Amino acid sequence: MASQEHLDFTYTTIDKIFRLSLGPNGDYSGARYEGDFSLSLEEAQRRKHQFIADQLQIEPGSRVLDMGCGWGPFLTYAKNLGATVKGLTLSQGQAAACQASGLDVVLKDCRQVRASDFGSFDAVVSVGAMEHFCSIEEFKAGKQDQVYADFFRNIADLLPRGKRCYIQTMVFGKNMIPLEEISLNAPKDSPAYALALMIAQFPGSWLPSGSEQVIENAKPHFKLVSISSGRLDYIETIGQWRKRFRAFNLQKYWLYATLIPKFLRDKSFRDLIAVFRVSPNRVCFEQETMEHYRMVFERI
Repeated sequence: MASQEHLDFTYTTIDKIFRLSLGPNGDYSGARYEGDFSLSLEEAQRRKHQFIADQLQIEPGSRVLDMGCGWGPFLTYAKNLGATVKGLTLSQGQAAACQASGLDVVLKDCRQVRASDFGSFDAVVSVGAMEHFCSIEEFKAGKQDQVYADFFRNIADLLPRGKRCYIQTMVFGKNMIPLEEISLNAPKDSPAYALALMIAQFPGSWLPSGSEQVIENAKPHFKLVSISSGRLDYIETIGQWRKRFRAFNLQKYWLYATLIPKFLRDKSFRDLIAVFRVSPNRVCFEQETMEHYRMVFERI
C-alpha cells in the first residue's frame, strides 16, 4: 500500500494550493454529472454526495466512516444531514485541514481499521482510497487479491448485516498495457507515458485490474447492489479542476513559486509537477487504459 510518506508526497504537498483552488473541503474525486455537463462542478459533487447518502440510507444519528476522507467533503455533507462522522486519512495535510474545519479525522491506514478501534458503523464510504491500497511490489508478488479480500473482511467487521458500503475507485481499463511497457521515456502521446506519469503522481499505488476484481473479493461478505461507470464524468471533473488550479490567486501563485527549489533538486517532484502540464488521469481515461466505477455493496 502507499505509505504515509507516499500520500504526503502527493496530497500534503499541494494541500494549501488545493484549498485555495477548490475550497477548504473541496472534493478531489470524480463528480457525478450523469451526462449533464451543464452542471457546475459544485452541483455535480453535491449530486454525488446525495447519491452516496441515499444509497447508504444515511439519516440523522447514523454513524458514518469515511475511509480515505480527503479534505472532508463527504464528511461535511453527512454531518449536515445529522450523521455522526469519522474520517481516516494518511495525509497529514488533509487531516489538519479537516480538523481545522471541526471534523473528526485521524491519521490511520484504512486497511488496518477494526471494530475494536472505533466501534461499528451504519455506513462505510471509500471514495478513491482503494486506488492506493496495493503497491506495484504487491502486484508483482501476486498479493493484490489478498489485499482487497482483507480490506472487505475488515469492512464487514465494521458493518452489521444489511448495512451498506460505497466504493468509488479508478481501475485499469480494457486498453491497459503490460507493466513492463510503462515508461517516462516513452513517446509523450503514448499510453505508456501517461501511465508512467500516473505512477509518478501516486507513488506506492497500483489500481485494481477491473471492477470484476473488486466485486469478486467483496463476495464473501457483501452482495453488489449497484455499479455504474464514472469515466466520462471524471474526464469532465478533471477539466474543471484544471481551470480552478490555473485561475489566478496571488497567494496561490506565491505558493507555486516556493516549490521552485524543490522542483530543481528533486527529480521525483519534477515528475509530479508534470501533471500540471498534462493530466495523466484524463489521458488514461480518454485512452481507456483506466476506467472508473461507483459500487454499492450490502453486508450479507
